Amino acid sequence: MTQYYITLNEEDLHHLFSGNDESLREVIEQFVNQVLEQQRTEQINAEPYERTEQRRGMRNGYKERGLTTRVGTLTLRVPQIRNGIFTTDIFERYQRSERALIATLMEMVVNGVSTRKVARITEELCGTSFSASTVSQLCKDLDVSLRAWKERDLSKTLYPFLILDGIVIKVREDGKVRPFSLLVATGINQEGYREILGMELGNSETEESWSKFFKDLKARGLRGVDIVVSDNHGGLVNAVERHFQGSTWQRCQTHFAKNILDSCPKNMQKDLKSYLRAIFEAPDISTARHMLNLTLEVFSAQTLRATEILEDGFDDAVAVLNLPARYRKRLRTTNGQERLNQEIRRRERVIRIFPNRESALRLIGALLMEQDEAWSTGKKYFEMDEYWEWKKQEQEQHCEIGEVVSVMTGV
Repeated sequence: MTQYYITLNEEDLHHLFSGNDESLREVIEQFVNQVLEQQRTEQINAEPYERTEQRRGMRNGYKERGLTTRVGTLTLRVPQIRNGIFTTDIFERYQRSERALIATLMEMVVNGVSTRKVARITEELCGTSFSASTVSQLCKDLDVSLRAWKERDLSKTLYPFLILDGIVIKVREDGKVRPFSLLVATGINQEGYREILGMELGNSETEESWSKFFKDLKARGLRGVDIVVSDNHGGLVNAVERHFQGSTWQRCQTHFAKNILDSCPKNMQKDLKSYLRAIFEAPDISTARHMLNLTLEVFSAQTLRATEILEDGFDDAVAVLNLPARYRKRLRTTNGQERLNQEIRRRERVIRIFPNRESALRLIGALLMEQDEAWSTGKKYFEMDEYWEWKKQEQEQHCEIGEVVSVMTGV
């Protein structure tokens, strides 16, 4: 991933943390302009006034262009290249989610369901004059790229690790405000890069909703899933068992620990939490089981319900210990999804209630699409060589065991 070095002086830093939208707009404007300048340097392969045989063009001034954001319109100085074309993805990537946000706000105003806060923000971003046809065209333009991303082919690689999560959002439908579950699937592909594989808006986190989502993912080519990480939601777990037979389910340790501690007296939670950490961070299954037995011995008499939950869920919560150590920390919880959820919640706080299902999918889809693009061009989430070597050894071991059993049984 390309790195850019940005210069901010003391006054800029003061503006950045002042909480004032105008000050923040000025800092962001300066930041993006510096990135654009560095992108031009990268494309012509030469610093200003540098003479070199590797130079691929000459600087040719700037053209101003506006970029509408939630903190106001940025005035950007887009670099020009003599006898060449300067290219940047800043406008396309950033404005996709911004356009989705604006489209949602405009829909709310047109439909007469906006709050005064939404009306004010929309006026600042869009101006006061826009029509239903304007909103319709904006939505149509966004939907084309989002549909292509949401329906893209997944069959070109394997996805050994699958992380699932769902959050509840509010949508206006048939004149009523209804809760809907947003289902999101993140995969780590065979090369170690994260991808957002898809999303679905279901009536709730039922087995039926998750099954429909999984069928869609598999129809698009999802394959090679070895580990599935999720919370212990009944409908979700049943759907995983049904659609990913042969895969290992890893129960999210964060949610599991919360379930246990919520059933424990407050004055014991700190001590029990330290025992749970020792179980989860154990170097192997046998050590984890030893710590489980010790925890049950210490706490069962005082908080029976908490220890029952721990004992019942132990195997699923430590399934990740079967993997090589370097993969365990990031696959033992769904915490990696939290940043995504926070970003969704940040936009949702502006909207509060989505005007319809389509606007929810459009706005959230734009955010997820941008995150997916950032991951695909960023650092690997995992180096996968050790995993594939481990898996090869596991398969060879299973074959050897199978041969021994065949000899012993005469089959």
